[in-house]
Amino acid sequence: MSEIRVGLVGYGPAGAYFHAPLIHATPGLSLAAVVTRNPDRQAEVSGRYGAAAVGDVRSLWERCDLVVVASPNRTHVATAAAALDQGLPVVVDKPLARTAEEGRELVRLAGERGLLLTVFHNRRWDGDFRTVRRLVGEGRLGEVLRFESRFERWRPVPKGGWREAGGPEEVGGLLYDLGSHLIDQAVQLLGPVREVYCESDVRREGVASDDDTFVALTHAGGARSHLWVSAMAARLGPRFRVLGSTSGFVKYGMDVQEERLRAGMTPDSPGFGDDEEDRWGALGAEGEREIVRTEPGAYLDFYRGVAAALREGAPPPVDPGSAVGVLAVIEAARRSATERTVVHLDG
Repeated sequence: MSEIRVGLVGYGPAGAYFHAPLIHATPGLSLAAVVTRNPDRQAEVSGRYGAAAVGDVRSLWERCDLVVVASPNRTHVATAAAALDQGLPVVVDKPLARTAEEGRELVRLAGERGLLLTVFHNRRWDGDFRTVRRLVGEGRLGEVLRFESRFERWRPVPKGGWREAGGPEEVGGLLYDLGSHLIDQAVQLLGPVREVYCESDVRREGVASDDDTFVALTHAGGARSHLWVSAMAARLGPRFRVLGSTSGFVKYGMDVQEERLRAGMTPDSPGFGDDEEDRWGALGAEGEREIVRTEPGAYLDFYRGVAAALREGAPPPVDPGSAVGVLAVIEAARRSATERTVVHLDG
């Protein structure tokens, strides 16, 4: 195919700030149509991208070669399954599904149809996480003993919307949202999880889903991950603290790509993924300090990988089976928090 026409389902924050600009900036992809009923959003997708604004997903089937699902979490499975049934490859924003079993069914359906299914775990391409992976891969920390990772914010007043106000049927809350990324990064870095412990709370009035959660993972190799997601962190901890047998690495501040996408910077602009020097991390043992330049963030690599998978038969940028594994850990974490116990996972 000379140009891959993309149909985007949903133009909320995920669609508007992440998927649409990344699709538009990827060679070989064209944003052909967007499902949104909001008049202002319809005008934006037409004016900014030259895409058709349509009112329902059925209007995409004849307009596109690839469907991207960026609608509310509760709609992911049904929308992705409908697209696969139409013979269309699919990208699904995280989380892939509510449960691992639902995720496995989507993977099975895509396999039966011989179609691409991949999941937008874009935080694998955060510059800070890419830096951690490089340091670990080079053996700069020795054996990794503990991986600490945080997505913390100070938002004592809820913003509203389904992620905060919806109950379990909305697949809302921070564990499914930012927690999906933290768990995915931990598994990518340290391998399969064998034990899960979780503390999860709703701290703010008017919020129905978790907004302050801690997850501890024990990996098959013996390393431990400690992960925090919170909207009630009045003092922010380090984004990463990685402790190894010979050295440690500490990094403050979030990856810059989301901030720049929200500000309207195009993802193919020079320096788009470059971290600010005053936020570079430090490597070393006690009494030692080596400043480490942050690897450039590279969200565009996800959609470049999608294009390569469709054009050249390359592997998907994110194996959907790995996203199912993340859901299994999330389910175990929810059970742990409810039962106040450590949950053991099978291989």
